Amino acid sequence: MIIPKTPKLTDAQLEDVTRIVAEFGCRIQVIEGAVQSIYAIVGDERHELLINRVAGLEYIDRVDTIQSPHKLLDIRSELKNHKTVFGGIELGKELLAIAGPCTIDPANPNRFYETAEALKEAGAHALRGGVWKPRTNPYSYQGDNKALDILMEGARRTGLPVNTEVMDEENLKLALDAGVDMLQIGTRNALNYSLLRKVGQAIAGKNTVVLLKRGRHIGPINEFISAAEYIVNFGNPNVMLCPRGTLPSLEGYRNHPDESITPLIKEKTWAPVVVDPSHSVGKSVYVEACSMAAVAYGADGLCIEANIDPTRGLGDDPKQAITPEAFRQLMEKCQAIWNLKSPPESSE
Repeated sequence: MIIPKTPKLTDAQLEDVTRIVAEFGCRIQVIEGAVQSIYAIVGDERHELLINRVAGLEYIDRVDTIQSPHKLLDIRSELKNHKTVFGGIELGKELLAIAGPCTIDPANPNRFYETAEALKEAGAHALRGGVWKPRTNPYSYQGDNKALDILMEGARRTGLPVNTEVMDEENLKLALDAGVDMLQIGTRNALNYSLLRKVGQAIAGKNTVVLLKRGRHIGPINEFISAAEYIVNFGNPNVMLCPRGTLPSLEGYRNHPDESITPLIKEKTWAPVVVDPSHSVGKSVYVEACSMAAVAYGADGLCIEANIDPTRGLGDDPKQAITPEAFRQLMEKCQAIWNLKSPPESSE
């Protein structure tokens, strides 16, 4: 991993470095951070002569060789200085709140618009809304492209950025063409490396953010972080890691709540952690407690299912979505916990 003395290399300097590493069968991947661009050596970077030749260039500060399965996401990577900003919130400085229905009903667009407006009023920084839905039962509602127009209209009306899940290349193209701000990779695709590569390639050079959910079948933490590496490796470091409950399920909950892994993740990577309590516990009555626990464990944000009328929602909403008013109360409590560990700066 090459760190220049300046925020980024000139075109001529990058050409020089690229030529040198190519002699050793490697290539350069540019990672454009908010503060400092870094240049990842893709290939076997441990060749001593390669390191010495690059490090000897007058415009190179240093060359780091991080022995880790996820070199870019590693806590020692220069990307630790990258600032991820979404919905006007700098992750790590303020608590991010994403909320919205499990599934957008194309037959009832006003329900989404009303939910979106109510959630903005309740303090949400971004909206979530399912356009395409992975379903265990092939006869269950699978989503509808028309819901994408509703999602983007909700963004226009509220001025809030939006999140939706993509499951294949077609979804990915449609979402990016429409202007979706955050792509969600669900738990069923958490280890779909082909899709992760396609997402990484598609968002390279863009401001698009990815919310990567943890694999449902107890994905080890290193495996979880390495999945994010597939995306960041193409040049966009705006990835958030999302614990959302695993299997086997805990009796009474939908899954096995896993917000407690947040400190373990943060020991290994700089990537922000945004917890999904809704899928973790699977019942609206437990969402508040799980959310507060997530913030206490150090989560940088929450992604919560909410609906102005959960009983009439599609998908998981009837059982696990909370109302905008419940969301407002929940966020007040979570903010109080956040302030305990990160006291607000004095205005004096």
